[in-house]
Amino acid sequence: MANDLQVLNALDLAKTQLYHFTAIVIAGMGFFTDAYDLFCISMVTKLLGRIYYHHDNAVKPGSLPPNVSAAVNGVAFCGTLAGQLFFGWLGDKLGRKKVYGMTLMIMVICSIASGLSFGHTPKSVMATLCFFRFWLGFGIGGDYPLSATIMSEYANKKTRGAFIAAVFAMQGFGILAGGMVAIIVSAAFKGAFPAPAYQDAPLASTVPQADFVWRIILMFGALPAALTYYWRMKMPETARYTALVAKNLKQAANDMTKVMQVEIEAEPEKIESVSEERGGANEFGLFTKQFLHRHGLHLLGTTSTWFLLDIAFYSQNLFQKDIFSAIGWIPSAQTMNALDEVYRIARAQTLIALCSTVPGYWFTVAFIDRIGRFAIQLMGFFFMTVFMFALAIPYNHWTHKDHRIGFVVMYSLTFFFANFGPNATTFVVPAEIFPARLRSTCHGISAAAGKAGAIVGAFGFLYAAQPTDPKKAEAGYPAGIGVKNSLIVLGVVNLLGMLFTFCVPESNGKSLEDLSRENEGEEENGAEMRATSGRTVPV
Repeated sequence: MANDLQVLNALDLAKTQLYHFTAIVIAGMGFFTDAYDLFCISMVTKLLGRIYYHHDNAVKPGSLPPNVSAAVNGVAFCGTLAGQLFFGWLGDKLGRKKVYGMTLMIMVICSIASGLSFGHTPKSVMATLCFFRFWLGFGIGGDYPLSATIMSEYANKKTRGAFIAAVFAMQGFGILAGGMVAIIVSAAFKGAFPAPAYQDAPLASTVPQADFVWRIILMFGALPAALTYYWRMKMPETARYTALVAKNLKQAANDMTKVMQVEIEAEPEKIESVSEERGGANEFGLFTKQFLHRHGLHLLGTTSTWFLLDIAFYSQNLFQKDIFSAIGWIPSAQTMNALDEVYRIARAQTLIALCSTVPGYWFTVAFIDRIGRFAIQLMGFFFMTVFMFALAIPYNHWTHKDHRIGFVVMYSLTFFFANFGPNATTFVVPAEIFPARLRSTCHGISAAAGKAGAIVGAFGFLYAAQPTDPKKAEAGYPAGIGVKNSLIVLGVVNLLGMLFTFCVPESNGKSLEDLSRENEGEEENGAEMRATSGRTVPV
């Protein structure tokens, strides 16, 4: 039946029009905010250490204790994982639109609350910060399955990949904005409140006003989310959810006629046939043999590749500052004051985002509907593996001053091929290959697997990247395996991602109903019912 519904055919064949771009901006601004909120913390963790964990007569500036640093960096990912599972499930139960604004409001409230973290002691400030960042992550988590599902269900089949990838590409601008905001705020405070380097005057190197810097940077994330809320509330429910899950063809036709430049008939004669299909062979749930038979391998592919990708992607993104320090691109902490350190870290991360992260996302947008998801994902994992090993194996070579530019170029290329590769495709494909009634749930499960990988990367790399010599490790950290061996591990992870890519089907140019086999299911359903009851089911 699904392939005979005019409203779905009209969506598949619709020309690219203004509403498609409007939907990209509305959904994409959520991802802009997501990326800003998740990655801006990495630019202020050094500052938090200087402000709240300063020790008199210490050779190095104060730094967050290992457990605190792990919590501050990783707690938002824990919230995101929970939010992806919860809101993914809720999006299939209540509808995409009903849940969409809820996630945005959580993000607005918790962004502001994160910047207002309070307490009389360092421990209490960090505890409240972690509390609010967990719930911030919870809201961010809901944005993943809902934005991807909404965009896939609005798009036509010819350019669907580019539309979903464009939503995700806004993440690159969010990372870029995080760096630019940190640069502007730190530069403004640095000019207004000059301070000596730590080695010259340890206590005076962190001015009292520095406490406002990290709070302003964190709170800025509320602005783009708040500006998008009204437009999210104006979006109608997707026609695919209304027709295939809510079984209201008339409403689906009316909604799409309002926003798309197409005339769609309500097809009232098919409403009864849609209702009768409830409970049939095509209405199987997530924990059934039918789902395992049809989509079990697909779900393994989407979860495993996203899990492996995020181990590498998030560990690199969150700890760029450590790698830059190790190769000498950022001076040693003792030679800078607190605000200068924020400025230099933000500048380095912004340069990487501008030169590799953002272009990588938009290369995917340009080519995903031409060469397909499978080829881009396989190519991305392959080059990430190659460049990671190229950095790791001759690592000592890259640490010499004359070779640092080469290191930064190679490091940037790993980000380019992450984004012109699996970081985009792992987001796109789960929104295409599962049935409408389980699409948001399965995308949430896949995304949650990714965040589990991010947690492994965030917590694991924090410890693993410490030097093998305990005397050289940061205060409070045990000896690790060093940056070189950590990069080798990440190279192996990328190689495994390339292998698991073969579990994921190519979805380029096909309708969502063909990909999810909902049409096939309906034919099987009709044949089974005719065989068992002798009654013909309208198809």
